[in-house]
Amino acid sequence: MIKLLIVDDSALMRRQLASVFEEAGDFEILLARNGLDAVEQNRQFKPDVVTLDINMPEMDGITALSLIMAERPVPVIMVSSLTEKGALATFESMNLGAVDYVAKPGGTISLTLDQVRDELLTKVRAAARAKVPASRSSQSVAPAPAERQAKPGLRQRMQEEREALMRASNVAKPVGEGLVIIGVSTGGPRALEKMLPLLPAHFPWPVLISQHMPGTFTAPFAARLNGLCPLEVVEASKPMTVEKGKVYIGKGGADMVLARRAGVLTVLPRPENGQFLWHPSVELMARTALEHVPAQQIVGVMLTGMGNDGADGFTAIKNAGGRTIAESEETAVVFGMPAVLIQRGGATVVRPLDEVAAQLNEWAQCGAKE
Repeated sequence: MIKLLIVDDSALMRRQLASVFEEAGDFEILLARNGLDAVEQNRQFKPDVVTLDINMPEMDGITALSLIMAERPVPVIMVSSLTEKGALATFESMNLGAVDYVAKPGGTISLTLDQVRDELLTKVRAAARAKVPASRSSQSVAPAPAERQAKPGLRQRMQEEREALMRASNVAKPVGEGLVIIGVSTGGPRALEKMLPLLPAHFPWPVLISQHMPGTFTAPFAARLNGLCPLEVVEASKPMTVEKGKVYIGKGGADMVLARRAGVLTVLPRPENGQFLWHPSVELMARTALEHVPAQQIVGVMLTGMGNDGADGFTAIKNAGGRTIAESEETAVVFGMPAVLIQRGGATVVRPLDEVAAQLNEWAQCGAKE
């Protein structure tokens, strides 16, 4: 049995959420009405997983999460609204240590939870086996992205370097030497916030990312990453020429694919392909990359996530002469997607998250620049 604490200020939402897990039959459930109650029940009930609403009176979900992670860390699934405000709060919660999130399909008080029933069950069960990331405050590593963002001098230098690179190239040039594609799911926002800022502004290859995420979340997520990273980060919400040193986040609610238009490599969104279970599809991104870019120029990076999305495509890239990186079990929040890639012989190297960017920089021969 999985001990589950459900936290929501709406009695109706608590009943609906509880019924989803009661019907599943493998959960012991306790309900909490706000953040204060959640912190106390985390101490007493000692749940295996917590589902946590964000907007609550007395103590909101973000505050409650920070206290939970400081006192008794436990896998937490945030339950948020499908709005830009909800997305920003969700990313902040991931930064504080939440494992994953589920977006309420009908707003703050959702009457259509059946639409996300399977997602709720899958994510909570996966969270019960997940590693709980250490909170930012307990880490003794290089400055966190948020801290880097807060330093105006660094932000100005990064912007100046971007502008200098654009002036040097005059116009955007299509990719030639390399292409990085990244697949990621559960635990992905936090992983990307750690890894991408370690790629310098002069990183010479484009980076394409398929992160399983709803459509209303990817634009604010790309904007958040753009504020943290030396590289420019954009949501691929329309056809775009693939440019060196630029990061493209696949639009949620669609699949991100590569194509050639007038001989120019282009990234574009397509309606979700029903052949694939997860979206934006890592598998489809990898397959279309192989169709339009020589395998020897492709580097696939498989980060934390449940399931096997992209394992076949990344293995095909490696078998055709490309290179791939699988995140190691020691750092993956959910060692699902990387594990399957390793099991299928599709990983060129296995690296902890904090060494992935260094491996990419080495392969791209991207030494430090003053």
